[in-house]
Amino acid sequence: MSPGPARGRTPGQEGGGGRRNPVRQWQLVRAGADAVPPSTRRFMARARRRRMRAALPWAVAAGVLALAGLVAWTVLGTGLFGVREVRVVGAHLVTPVEVRDAAAVPDAAPLARVDLSATARRVRALAPVERVTVRRDWPGTLVIRVVERTPVAVVPKGERFVVLDRTGVVFQDLPRAPAGLPEIRVGAPAPDDPGTRAGLAVLAALSPRLRAELVSVDVAGLARITLRLRGDRTVFWGDATRGADKSTVATALLGRKVDTIDVSAPDVVTYQ
Repeated sequence: MSPGPARGRTPGQEGGGGRRNPVRQWQLVRAGADAVPPSTRRFMARARRRRMRAALPWAVAAGVLALAGLVAWTVLGTGLFGVREVRVVGAHLVTPVEVRDAAAVPDAAPLARVDLSATARRVRALAPVERVTVRRDWPGTLVIRVVERTPVAVVPKGERFVVLDRTGVVFQDLPRAPAGLPEIRVGAPAPDDPGTRAGLAVLAALSPRLRAELVSVDVAGLARITLRLRGDRTVFWGDATRGADKSTVATALLGRKVDTIDVSAPDVVTYQ
């Protein structure tokens, strides 16, 4: 008779012995507050406070940097504080439109990024403008204040007249001579032209009475400067040196009935 099939082993049985392995059962137990000694709890609380105090400055710095970055991006990188208006102050010989065109500031450009010095240089390139200041007026206005040149003399150029300031800069070209301005006759008026500088020096040296009688300052050469006065009178001035002495002598002789006065050597004056 053949033996029957072998029975399978059940879990926990060892071959031949029949012993069962014990089943371990684990259980988590939450310790109460009394399980941690008070000294340990105090130490851990102090450690947490130290960590919070150490981290606080870094957190504040990070917040400040983030806020500063946001403000910088808003002001410099967006159109929120962009140029909404270019206000021109002090323009009479030039129009506000000419000043704005010369300034060349794009609409809605961030106001904080406008180069004030470069803008002033571009506006100063306009001939009638002597000085320029540019400033920001938050939140969206650029203010351009111009100081224009003061006319001191005119120079005839063919059928037109050019206007000079005290430095010899030509800043206007007109069909007629403006009333009240003396005339300087010189070939090529310019700030670096010796004849222009000599004529302006003579003009600046004239007394009010002599200037009131003046028709023109004729600069035929640096040592051949002549004043033409009302009533067809002539003052031979010579060069531009000793202007105050020459003006004093010529003014003193205006009351005499003479046609010509020579003050080229103010120590030895001749007239006729």
